[in-house]
Amino acid sequence: MPEPANKGQMRTVISTEQIQKRVRELARQISADYRDRTLHVLAVLENSFIFTADLVRAMEIPVICQFIKPRYSSNKENPDGIMEIFFSQGPDIRNQHVLLVEGVVHSGVTTEFLMSDCRSRGAASVRLVTLADRQSARRVPLQPDYFGFLVDESVLIGYGLGSAEQTGRNLPYLATGG
Repeated sequence: MPEPANKGQMRTVISTEQIQKRVRELARQISADYRDRTLHVLAVLENSFIFTADLVRAMEIPVICQFIKPRYSSNKENPDGIMEIFFSQGPDIRNQHVLLVEGVVHSGVTTEFLMSDCRSRGAASVRLVTLADRQSARRVPLQPDYFGFLVDESVLIGYGLGSAEQTGRNLPYLATGG
């Protein structure tokens, strides 16, 4: 098992076993809800990549999987920023059932924007699944349709979560600290 460089300062928040069990439960629930339908999974990079891989492998329904990467850009005219979305390939989701997959939902602002964008593209339905839900940080009235764990930690690493500046995305559990 890989160890981050600052392991001594870290605290495990959710164990590997807890994550594996909950991902299987979520996959069963989602598979039951979409029985006899194809599900278009849109995974939000980077934080959802490991969660998405494990989740779709555990699903028992047909899945089309694509990746999206939201990014803020700002300029003098719009200092608050403009949301841009980069798709691995522009998804044709008209009349399709879409599941947006997030690693963690904090404020909900980006997630709400992405869900609204999917609806505007004509999706038949748009639902949200997140591994970690930090409701205490929410700035918009957004509630995931499926979630793995409620968390209060402002920074989590492991199981795909983290940032470009830190090691630990490859940990099989969620930790905080460092």
